[in-house]
Amino acid sequence: MEPVSSGTDRSGSLIARRIGAEQERRARGYLERAGLRWVASNVRFRGGEIDLIMRDADCWVFVEVRYRRDARFGGALASITRQKQQKLLRTAALWLAARGTSFDTVNCRFDIIAITGAQLEWLPDAFNADV
Repeated sequence: MEPVSSGTDRSGSLIARRIGAEQERRARGYLERAGLRWVASNVRFRGGEIDLIMRDADCWVFVEVRYRRDARFGGALASITRQKQQKLLRTAALWLAARGTSFDTVNCRFDIIAITGAQLEWLPDAFNADV
């Protein structure tokens, strides 16, 4: 008789998380070399997460890091849906509100770091609150 999986083997998800963390470190280093200053990583609020929060002079920069091993299904950039953008906007609004600010009172932008294979693409100001 063959063993039946209990569903507790999460080695695949652990590997995916490790790869994600490595790519977020890569993105952070890239942005720091471009002159941005790191503030926080993996900021979670109910309903969403922001991969990186950076500062670019007086501007808060909320960064979504997406990684795809290859472009077989459209690459990393194609995975940023309108729904994902809305989640990022809500999470950023909560983060700002926790600091007594809002989109109306501070400069901010939403950047995407899309990594497909070894290729990294930075899209500053990729979308805004009008999405």
